[in-house]
Amino acid sequence: MEKLEQQLGSLHDLARKHQVRPEHLADHLQALRSELAGLESGGERLEKLAQELGQVENDYRRAAQALSQQRKDKAQGLQEQISATIRELGMPQGNFVVEIAPLDDGEPRPHGLDQVEFLVSANPGLPPRPLNKCASGGELSRISLAIQVAVIDGKTTPTLIFDEVDSGIGGRVAEIVGQKLRALGQTKQVLCVTHLPRWPPTAISTYWWKSPSRAT
Repeated sequence: MEKLEQQLGSLHDLARKHQVRPEHLADHLQALRSELAGLESGGERLEKLAQELGQVENDYRRAAQALSQQRKDKAQGLQEQISATIRELGMPQGNFVVEIAPLDDGEPRPHGLDQVEFLVSANPGLPPRPLNKCASGGELSRISLAIQVAVIDGKTTPTLIFDEVDSGIGGRVAEIVGQKLRALGQTKQVLCVTHLPRWPPTAISTYWWKSPSRAT
């Protein structure tokens, strides 16, 4: 009886130490043995993980290089198409450039190992500069419109919003802007913010404008 009392006391001490009920000590022992086995084989597991990581990085770099090549293959045609469109949209000397440069550190990124930047030159003789440094709000909207038209077949965005895409234009250029917007509107929802809503439709209204009082 004394021996049994000592064993019961030991079990209760262990249960308090490991913060489990006495009847769960056997399960806890098994869990500790499994954890110990994992720690003892940790070196082998780390080596295996290092090998898997190396393979994944090799796969990533092959995919990133293929992506870089595809970007370079498509960039020339894309910039020519967008340049032609922005010239139609009131920037007769406009030139659009897709600049692709490798990242300095070469660290893996979700979108590959390239830094892609859109540059534009509005006047001949001036070097292309980043969009946000050389284009006005209206020009940015028209350039954005040209980009969307160029890539419409591959776009999955359901709604496009243009802010003052008609700023500073009129006549034939306004009509072309309306035609481009209408082309986008065949497959996308297009919202336009403008200070020049007109009813009935005029040149720029080739797309679909309504005055605020009749908008739905």
